[in-house]
Amino acid sequence: MGVRYFSELTNLGILMEEVGEVARIMTRTYGDQSYKPGDDSSDLGDELADVFFVVCCLANQTGVDLTQAIKRNLEKKTLRDKDRHRNNPKLL
Repeated sequence: MGVRYFSELTNLGILMEEVGEVARIMTRTYGDQSYKPGDDSSDLGDELADVFFVVCCLANQTGVDLTQAIKRNLEKKTLRDKDRHRNNPKLL
């Protein structure tokens, strides 16, 4: 913060680190792994916000209009999957 972005590849590495932190919390909170004693102070919301922040940085660096990309992506998913999951017996 305050100088400039890290390079795109460095930010990609940072994104992977942040996603790993989210995965660590998820596997211990909702999966089969457990926290070590005294190591359960992770904040999922904060880690998801870190992921979102780095994604926004990468979008800015690479000229991606993230608002438009999300709108297009949701439209694509809405059209493609409008009946797919509704008829999935695994989700009923």
